Amino acid sequence: MKHLAALNKYFLKYSKHFFLGIIFVAGSNYFRVLQPQLIREALDLVIENVQLYRLYDGFEMQADFFAQLGKVLLLFGALVLVLAFLMGLFMYFMRQTIIVMSRLIEYDLRKAIFGQYEKLDLAFYKRNNTGDLMSRITEDVSKVRMYLGPALLYGINLVSLFVFVIYSMLKVSPELTFYSLAPLPILAISIYYVSRLINKRSTKIQEQLASLNSTAQESYSGIRVIKSYVQEKFVGNHFAAESEDYKQKALNLARVEALFHPIMILLIGVSTIVTVYVGGLQVVSGQITAGNIAEFVIYVSMLTWPATAIGWVTSVIQQAAASQKRINEFLDRVPTIISPEGAVETEKLRGDIEFENVNFVYPDTGIEALKSVSFDLKAGQKMAIIGRTGSGKTTIADLLIRMYDPTSGTVKVDGVKVQDRDLNQLRKRIGYVPQDVFLYSDTISANVAFGQPNATQEQIEQFTKYASVYEDIKGLSEGFDTLVGERGVTLSGGQKQRVSIARALIKEPDIVILDDSLSAVDTKTEKRILSYLDSTLADKTAIIITHRVYSLLDFDKIIVLEDGIISATGTHEELLEKGGYYAELYEMQSMEEVV
Repeated sequence: MKHLAALNKYFLKYSKHFFLGIIFVAGSNYFRVLQPQLIREALDLVIENVQLYRLYDGFEMQADFFAQLGKVLLLFGALVLVLAFLMGLFMYFMRQTIIVMSRLIEYDLRKAIFGQYEKLDLAFYKRNNTGDLMSRITEDVSKVRMYLGPALLYGINLVSLFVFVIYSMLKVSPELTFYSLAPLPILAISIYYVSRLINKRSTKIQEQLASLNSTAQESYSGIRVIKSYVQEKFVGNHFAAESEDYKQKALNLARVEALFHPIMILLIGVSTIVTVYVGGLQVVSGQITAGNIAEFVIYVSMLTWPATAIGWVTSVIQQAAASQKRINEFLDRVPTIISPEGAVETEKLRGDIEFENVNFVYPDTGIEALKSVSFDLKAGQKMAIIGRTGSGKTTIADLLIRMYDPTSGTVKVDGVKVQDRDLNQLRKRIGYVPQDVFLYSDTISANVAFGQPNATQEQIEQFTKYASVYEDIKGLSEGFDTLVGERGVTLSGGQKQRVSIARALIKEPDIVILDDSLSAVDTKTEKRILSYLDSTLADKTAIIITHRVYSLLDFDKIIVLEDGIISATGTHEELLEKGGYYAELYEMQSMEEVV
């Protein structure tokens, strides 16, 4: 139960629901236990009056006596129905408290996990796959909910019913109570051993389910690759193997859980036989009445489901503990990228950027991406970062928006280290278009407005014009209301890039970073976008990361990265004079344009 202790704070939060639920469960069982007592009194009344009834054979009073006895028995029946109604009423309220509480905690828990996912750094997402993340927030939370609701409800019901029933049984005959409940210790011992097996197997099942979800998610996302390589059969066989593994693990758990029900039925049957036998001897000796035997048999029957439910409740608790352990693994992680105490907050940024002797090693791979990188950029200036794939260009953008912190050295914005700034405010004032464009499965308008949720339709359309994608959108059947599909699958690569640029620009940021965001657009469209950047964003600091040379844009500074080191710095003309990689790239690009 140590892993489930993390849920105690929610019990405190919803203590009203919890304690009212306990009261309603106790009330329901109180009225339930009164029913066998009424039945016992009715049965004893009938037995006691049978011989008296026979004494009136041949007399007219016998009919009156029978009528009176019938009225009394009818009264007993009515009382039993009243008790059953009250029991049902309390059962309704106990579900309205405990089950509702479990749903509220389920909501809070999912919200907490999602909030934690949002706080965790980029390295976390590189180490954990999407299927596993989804499994923990869906399947694992559902398992925990079963513990918070049905399992808790049946557990409280079990305890309160045992207390009321055993108390009622002890009042009648401690000896008969002992013999009737003698099989229960065997039940407790079997639960102890089997629950350990359930816990281990439940953990394995949840882990395999996460793997299965990951396989499915990756297959759906990469369906184009699967089809283009004609690997449907291979991927299908792999998924079938994963499913078979999950099935075997689930069957192993089911076999263990299947032991409980027959064991419970056997033990309850033994208790009933013992009750009738020992009770019959006590009736003969005059210690109890025949009605008490019926009362005890009903009590034993009452304990049948709670006793049987012990196995189910134990199984649910063990599965919930295994799931909560997986949830805690992520909830207990301390985010490394957070706003510090007393963070510097500014409504707007001037746009001064400074990298001072920055080194960075990716924590998940150990790759050294940047080595002693230093440069500065004044407010309103524009800089290009050029280099081959893997030279460290994107890493500079990641450090600037603080997806990572540098291994050593400092990154400053307006003279303040990014680690000392309010994280949300910093990212809010930077418009970043990443290399890996991502669009949500929503309308084009909604995707653009994601950068500024309060934007009007007029603003959305204006910024799509700046990104040179307005005409493309108007040409679609639904225009701006067109659904782009998952990850923007219905749009071309160039259209996705330009929608992403519009989304970044509509924020009206103080610093703009474009990470290879024009690679999928044609030369004419590229010129229009660069023209906008050169004019409308004249007073904004801009960084364009690329492997191309943009001679149309007047950059204040161009840096060339090679293997994480700045190999050259200067303007377009200065770098051409120096020769090297930049000059070679420009010459090659010029030849391609001529051809």
